[in-house]
Amino acid sequence: MKKGLLVGLSIFYSTINFAQEADYIIRNGKLIDGSGNNWQYKDVAIKQNKIVAVGNLKNWKAAKEIDAKGLVVAPGFIDVHTHIEGDETRNPLASNFIYDGVTTVITGNCGGSFAHLKTYFDKIDSMGTSINIASLIGQNTIRKEVMGTANRNATETELMAMEKITQTAMNEGAVGMSTGLIYIPGAYTPTDEIIRLAKVVANNGGVYVSHIRNEEDKVAEAIQEAIQIGRAAKLPVEISHFKVNAQQNWGRSNETIALVVAARKEGIDVTMDQYPYTASSTQLSILLPEWVLADGQDSILTRLQRPEIRKQVSEHALAIIKKRGLKHFGYAMVANYNADTSYNGKSIEEINIIRGNKPTAKNEAETIIQMMEKGGAQMVYHGMGESDVTNIMKYPFNMIASDAGIAIMNEGRPHPRAYGTNARVLGKYVREEKVIPLEEAIRRMTSLPAEKFNLQNRGLIKEGYFADIVLFDENEVGDKAKYDDPHHFSVGFKYIWVNGALTINNSEHNGTRKGVSIRNKN
Repeated sequence: MKKGLLVGLSIFYSTINFAQEADYIIRNGKLIDGSGNNWQYKDVAIKQNKIVAVGNLKNWKAAKEIDAKGLVVAPGFIDVHTHIEGDETRNPLASNFIYDGVTTVITGNCGGSFAHLKTYFDKIDSMGTSINIASLIGQNTIRKEVMGTANRNATETELMAMEKITQTAMNEGAVGMSTGLIYIPGAYTPTDEIIRLAKVVANNGGVYVSHIRNEEDKVAEAIQEAIQIGRAAKLPVEISHFKVNAQQNWGRSNETIALVVAARKEGIDVTMDQYPYTASSTQLSILLPEWVLADGQDSILTRLQRPEIRKQVSEHALAIIKKRGLKHFGYAMVANYNADTSYNGKSIEEINIIRGNKPTAKNEAETIIQMMEKGGAQMVYHGMGESDVTNIMKYPFNMIASDAGIAIMNEGRPHPRAYGTNARVLGKYVREEKVIPLEEAIRRMTSLPAEKFNLQNRGLIKEGYFADIVLFDENEVGDKAKYDDPHHFSVGFKYIWVNGALTINNSEHNGTRKGVSIRNKN
């Protein structure tokens, strides 16, 4: 009799639907969980900084409920290639990122990072930002700490010192190491030296991320070098802002993608990231020979004062446009020139004329040299083909990344990718051109980068994961930033949570700064 009573009570109590409570419940949305699976109608409950339930939550209650009817519910986007160092204090809201759906960024790319990452992470956590921040340790930074910008191979003693710095950075939370092999002093670094440091990174569970040595005529060889480093050091490889640059290389994306496919078949974990534009953005100095840039600005100025070197530099620059089939440097636009901000938004060709010179390529090359003597400039270079951009985007192991910093509204003429990268993919390449499906685009922005960079409990809408969540209108989402008018936020993002804190509320940033540093636990 007692046994029957207990069974009956158990069945009775199991049928009672006790209301459970959360801070937020998102109802009626099309849930795209980040895995690549098809969307489903599911509710999401948030409590404190975590997702606590996903499914039919009709018996749940919350302090605030969001009706997401007509909206997509997705994990917050993870931008794996940014350069935010120094801008966090100027704009801790990181407005251009958060309005583009980004809740987490990885900085320290292209070989450049803060040298002391614990200090950096502690500062981030102390001041508070609207986005989560992880960082790589930059190989250029490491080499500068030991050798400055010397154009030579490292000694064994110097290599050991660099290995020690790398180990310290990994202990302090770096998610991996980046290289910028077109920049100084990365350009002076032999492959074997990079492998030495990459082995330290591998022993600590990190990733090797590379702005490869050449993205133009020798792009295939540069990709193979990155793969070789991954093979030798036995660690995952991420190839930054994957592209085929310069007009003479348009159409080579099938060749370069094939190299990645072959490496993956070999068992090397090689992935890539991409920004969805046909223009790049980097320094004016890439138009000069690498050897001119060694040993700091004073040495550069001394070299450029010598007529024979000035002539070699000019001839080097002129050879670049000749190979591109161009007669002028009109493809090279100034994003920010501190020495004279009136140049911002103008091409080298236009600036040469403004300076009162005859419109010749030789005079434009001299203008480049004179601008370098004043400290150089950040540039936008129009040099990629749309068919290659689209072809690369179709590759499944390719993440979406901005290659941008935290923008300051109306300051300079930055590349529009700083404002519109993710929205552009969702609007142009998903909705309008149907290059990839929506669920696949979301996977590239969420779970794929989280898995690659070992960002634990992020990148999916899943119970127990951090509540980084975006709600957007798939029919409205799009970029508004243009090359000649970049300072415009993306549209279509209605609600965004970062670590469970509502940060974008009804399309407006509410000032919340609940982002945290994300440190590799190795």
